[in-house]
Amino acid sequence: MPNNTTVQKKTNTKQKILKVSSTLFSEHGYKGTSVRKIASEVGIRESALYNHFKNKEEIFLSVAKEIFASPFSDSNEDIKESAMKGKAFLQKFAMQYKLLTFDKNNENMFRLLMIELFANKELREQFMDEFHTQNIKTLSEAFFVMMQNDIIRSSDPMMVAYEFLSTLFYIRLQITLMRFDNSSTNNMSTQFEKHVEFFWESIRV
Repeated sequence: MPNNTTVQKKTNTKQKILKVSSTLFSEHGYKGTSVRKIASEVGIRESALYNHFKNKEEIFLSVAKEIFASPFSDSNEDIKESAMKGKAFLQKFAMQYKLLTFDKNNENMFRLLMIELFANKELREQFMDEFHTQNIKTLSEAFFVMMQNDIIRSSDPMMVAYEFLSTLFYIRLQITLMRFDNSSTNNMSTQFEKHVEFFWESIRV
């Protein structure tokens, strides 16, 4: 049975592989990044890398999972408590989304994932589950709590969640496209906050 030190070392190596892979994928693309290159950058033998991942696609999907993950990681109970703060909950969600958007490595991976979504069915399924479904679930639960406590007007919480998230996603996509063309995004830096302000005024009691 492996001891705690061995387990910790294996975990650290796996996390290092994901971190290095994220950088390489974002710089060279999926096709331009080889398992050999990843292993070399991590500082391990290629054969040792297969102790953690079965192939390059599994590494890529693992990196994608982190990129697609909801920016709001609170538990269900914490979400219910946070939702009682109303507008502050939306501000926190949007701010975490904004930080992900302007993170350089995250941005490059997001750009790559938008391309690879059309070529990889498993990636599409993961995107729908990890990003779309989880975010909608989190937001709709929060909006339901707000409605039950007369913080916002009663409506379909899932549709309200769609409305709130879709604009955030579009702003993120717009910023990614602008940066791809080396266009200034200075005027976009406050769009997340403006969205929260506008959205809140349209739903509050």
